[in-house]
Amino acid sequence: MQRFIIEMGMGNDLYGQDYTKAASRAIESAIRHSTIPMFGALGVPHDAMQVKVTIGVQEPGQVDCVALAAELPRGQAQVHAVRGGLNVVNPDNGDVSVIATAAVEAFLSKDALQGG
Repeated sequence: MQRFIIEMGMGNDLYGQDYTKAASRAIESAIRHSTIPMFGALGVPHDAMQVKVTIGVQEPGQVDCVALAAELPRGQAQVHAVRGGLNVVNPDNGDVSVIATAAVEAFLSKDALQGG
């Protein structure tokens, strides 16, 4: 498999301390402006694409990776959460804002990329 796309994004949940919501917003940020016309040009079906998403948050165990993979619009998706991102504490009231980062990578077989 050959990686042909990598996009990065950032998302947050300012009040709910919801790591999955922040991660979903980071993924959306990464893919929001992407379009890949080569699928039609090469006659490659979207499900031939493997999508690997890495989410960085302070509490990786709080991320529902299965739900996030189901949200991705194309390809065969895998989502993995690792320690990263930020938790920012409001010094006035102790509220935590969760900031997540996302790297979205797309892979195709070399044959598909060569139009075969």
